Amino acid sequence: MASRSSAHRKIGTIELYDTTLRDGSQGEGISYSVEDKLRIARRLDEFGMDFIEGGWPGSNPKDEEFFSRMQGVRLRRARLAAFGSTRRAGVQPDADPQIQKLISARTPVITIFGKSWEQHVLHALGTTLDENLRMIADSVKFLSANCETVIYDAEHFFDGYASNPAYAIKCLDAALEAGAQRLILCDTNGGTLPHQVTGVVRTVQAHFGTDVIGIHTHNDSECAVANALAAVEQGAIQVQGTVNGYGERCGNCNLLSIAPNLILKMGFDCGDKSSLAHLTALSQYVDEIANLTPDGRRAYVGKSAFAHKGGVHADAVLKGASYEHIDPVRVGNTRRLLVSELAGGASISGKAAEYGFDFSRKSPETKALLKTITEREHAGYSYEGAEASFELLMMQHAGKYEPLFNLNSFCCRVEQRHEGEAVTEATVKLAVNGNERHTVAEGDGPVHALDGALRKALAEDYPELAGIRLTDFKVRVVNTREATAAQVRVIIDSNDGETSWSTVGVSTNMIEASCHALVESIMYGLLRCGRRK
Repeated sequence: MASRSSAHRKIGTIELYDTTLRDGSQGEGISYSVEDKLRIARRLDEFGMDFIEGGWPGSNPKDEEFFSRMQGVRLRRARLAAFGSTRRAGVQPDADPQIQKLISARTPVITIFGKSWEQHVLHALGTTLDENLRMIADSVKFLSANCETVIYDAEHFFDGYASNPAYAIKCLDAALEAGAQRLILCDTNGGTLPHQVTGVVRTVQAHFGTDVIGIHTHNDSECAVANALAAVEQGAIQVQGTVNGYGERCGNCNLLSIAPNLILKMGFDCGDKSSLAHLTALSQYVDEIANLTPDGRRAYVGKSAFAHKGGVHADAVLKGASYEHIDPVRVGNTRRLLVSELAGGASISGKAAEYGFDFSRKSPETKALLKTITEREHAGYSYEGAEASFELLMMQHAGKYEPLFNLNSFCCRVEQRHEGEAVTEATVKLAVNGNERHTVAEGDGPVHALDGALRKALAEDYPELAGIRLTDFKVRVVNTREATAAQVRVIIDSNDGETSWSTVGVSTNMIEASCHALVESIMYGLLRCGRRK
């Protein structure tokens, strides 16, 4: 193809191509059901993705069912893409079953990948360089006659370009001349650095112009987002990636970092700009469906992305000085002031205000609360991940804490029965509304048994406890050098159907630490119910 001059980069529209359902599903620990994929596809469309790659028809029955069911789904904005490879060597497209599967998916967009690296052509495919060019051209031409849009993913493009730049460009030429509407440069191994991406994309842009190149990056060098932004600066008009950076090995380019960077930092139009306020919700939604624990340190959407722990930082933020690169509201996130031994009066005062307490920076309540936190954290407590326990602590220092019950004693006993199964029995004695309760319950372990005994004792007075459930239980040894005599910190997560909260307990005895955290969890949940009423 004759070279075209490269125009100066203008601020315009960048296409977001989401492959969470295909490339993202290759991440370790991720497995979607068909229903999961349908739900995520609808949510991605609502968010404003331009393309949604649904999977590889023919590779597994799940993807075939997904594409079949998607034929009855009307997307608001996004265009659905089916993914596959070029035809096999020596087989024409109309005789290649996997090419036919792509057409039968009946999607408006088909994305196929082909080899750009001569090493892969010769050794992985076991064919010639010329036959590979024909495979690319034949496949694109055949598919272009059977769908609206063909996107060509140049697999291993940057490695191929480094090895034989002329041949890598020939592969792109073959796809474009056959009718491909986008040429996507793939950093499949994820080892390319931003300055290398800049140089290669600039050269490719000079050859092809400004309206056809896209970028697909992996995160093996922690540069996927940076590489994609570098490509956009050099003229790429499409970025491929996944929600939360899901993907094989170290993951793919995270579109939830790409979108705000392009829109807020670089001035591009990108997806549905009005949906940016739902960025954090989208991240959490997909994590929930994928059954993954959200990474609190993700840029823009993580729980810690706008969290302030240092007293100086918190004080400055509360006074209007910035320790945040954007207003968290713009991406649907919130500012958080963390409470720890590093906190100052400003942190305590600001955090108290979040819960409706009027603590000034230098008030006796603030000083006493800060002293208590410092002492407790020295003993092994941590309130960063247990804000319900911190709220109860604030209530105590504000003189507004009236316990709904008092645990007088508890006992746990493990019995190995003749069937060979160990059963735990817990006994609790507590006082509630002037009455003493003495209950026993069995469970699969001490926490389960204690939870059952406490619920038995409280059920008559607080039937709303039935709506509160324990959702997670974490144990961490605080001072490992003490071995079996070490302090143990227990975090318990609970949920009442509307919100979740966490409480903490610390002791050298794991059961005692668990009991403290469990009691606070139940107490907090019941107090929440009382406030709602």
